[in-house]
Amino acid sequence: MKNRLTIILFFFLFSSTRAQDIHFSQFHQMPALRNPALAGIFKGDVRATGIFRSQWQPAFGQFQTTGLGVETKSAVNEFSEDFYSLGLVVTNDVAGDARLGKTQVLPSFTFHKLLNPEKNLYLSAGFMAGVVQQRFDPSKLRLGDQFVNGSYSQLNPTRQTFNNTNVIYLDALAGLAIGGELAQKYNYYFGVSYAHFNRPKVAFSPTNDVRLNSRIGINAGFSATASDFDYFYFYADYFMMGGATLAQGGVLYTRHLMEEVEDPTYAISFGLFHRLNDAVMPMVRLDYAKLSFGFTYDVNVSKLSAASKLQGGAEATISYKTFLLNSRKSSASKVRCPRL
Repeated sequence: MKNRLTIILFFFLFSSTRAQDIHFSQFHQMPALRNPALAGIFKGDVRATGIFRSQWQPAFGQFQTTGLGVETKSAVNEFSEDFYSLGLVVTNDVAGDARLGKTQVLPSFTFHKLLNPEKNLYLSAGFMAGVVQQRFDPSKLRLGDQFVNGSYSQLNPTRQTFNNTNVIYLDALAGLAIGGELAQKYNYYFGVSYAHFNRPKVAFSPTNDVRLNSRIGINAGFSATASDFDYFYFYADYFMMGGATLAQGGVLYTRHLMEEVEDPTYAISFGLFHRLNDAVMPMVRLDYAKLSFGFTYDVNVSKLSAASKLQGGAEATISYKTFLLNSRKSSASKVRCPRL
């Protein structure tokens, strides 16, 4: 009975309309997944970020998520203060012994319109759409009728059949954001997003009209300059999807280790993030020239903490940023550009 219940829960969680999206502890490193309008809000012309996450292995088996995000930023023309961003996000998620997986390939386009030069106020609109594949391996499942006299064997026959273990669908996201400067020492942004508004079919059986719930998101960010060497960054998200909610946020303190010159400075950062009713995530990051290395570890504080023994998941990121100085449209030559 226990194993039959496990299978039922398995398909309910990943085929129901209340299924949730993947999430990262260093969510600010994948801004387009939060809101496509946030793509391109950084200092530089190109940013590439890789991320790897592994969680819950002691209690629930293998859960791993990887992601790659690329963003480019360019002026509309060499005389314009308006910008546009092109991006691409690729993620791959694998969950549990049955290798339930989801792969996303999502290109994006974002336009940043300057509203007020004095306050560096920009209005950003972003759109992201692409292909998603979901799959699982039925040979890894332990089915109830494969238990004989309480003993399981993969060689035992089963009456369960799976006609389709793969589904491909199109997904789309859109968002708006506004951001600017306050007193030259502070930057901020605020955004709203609407994901899965096309409500794609996600059931493995084509006869079941199971659709992915749409997701509404609210995003915010704020940075403060404490001195020539010290900076604070605040990030927050709130998502609503199919009756479920997710709230996350945190603060990051950055200490520059040398005076800023033409190239990015060396810096070290410490932060603390929290995903409400789920986990606390301490973070450390090292900026070395154009590269950035980040690491977080989730400490589970939810009702699963008894099973996970407070162990959540480790997450590592590597990011690369640079200016395209040979381009006439590079943001390096602009007085204003959207960034946090």
